[in-house]
Parts: sequence; structure tokens; C-alpha cells
Amino acid sequence: MTVKVLFVCLGNICRSPMAEAVFQKMVDDAGLADKIAVDSAGTGSWHVGEKAHQGTRRVLAQHGIEYNGRARQVRHNDINPQTYIIAMDQSNLNDLQRNFGQHPRFYRLLDFASQNDVQDVPDPYYSGNFEYVYQLVVDGCAGLLATIQQQEGL
Repeated sequence: MTVKVLFVCLGNICRSPMAEAVFQKMVDDAGLADKIAVDSAGTGSWHVGEKAHQGTRRVLAQHGIEYNGRARQVRHNDINPQTYIIAMDQSNLNDLQRNFGQHPRFYRLLDFASQNDVQDVPDPYYSGNFEYVYQLVVDGCAGLLATIQQQEGL
């Protein structure tokens, strides 16, 4: 059985593709690529088909992580009990719950972070704070991977 993880932000060009790329590298490095499938999507449709924001691509490249995905919007078939749906902030989580109802595996990424002083991954689209967002994403993804390994027996 493959565990599915879907990272979700607003437009799927900044935070969720960054989380997808970071988490995929962690999964690959842990030798779990055949057991965990990673994807990302946005709650909105503004950027469908676009590459990730240049700031996201730049910070990933600076950390030696490749990413070539294209933005897409969350679909009903993404929401199933076997998938971990990981929202970047409370607003994204609220949008998911409003559009798809309750789900047993809706989480915010920073629910898994070791640092508890921040609960939402801020959107770097306007602020440009991509490195700070990257550090939060790494922390949350590390905790998420550990949780999945424990819960799924991997």
C-alpha cells in the first residue's frame, strides 16, 4: 500500500510546491519513495499550469532540491481517507473543510513542527521571505515524515 501526502496552499506556486519538493527529498533520502507518494495543489485556480514561483525555485535550488511541478487545483478525488492532506495555514485548512467537508487526515504542516511558536506557514508571495518559509517547511516536513513512519509502520 502506498501512503499519499498532498500539500495544499492557496495558489500552489509558493508554499505547497516547496513542501512537496522538500518532503519528496526526505522520502527519497529515507528510501521510502516506493511507499510514500507526494503531491501538491492549491485551493484556488489562479495559477493552474504555471511553474512554481521563482522565489520557491530559487530557495529549493540553493538547498540542492530539484522541482519541476506545475500548479494545479485540489480535486474531489484528492480527498480520500488514505491521504494525508497537509494545509500550509489555517485559512487553507478552512477552505478545504468548507469545500470538501471534514476529513480524518486534514492537518496544518506546522502541527508536526518541533518549534511551536508559529502555527501557519506564511505566504512569501508578497513578503519574499522564502528562506524563512523554507526553514519552517523543513521543520514541519521532518515531523510529518516521522509521524507517518510511526503511524504507517514504515
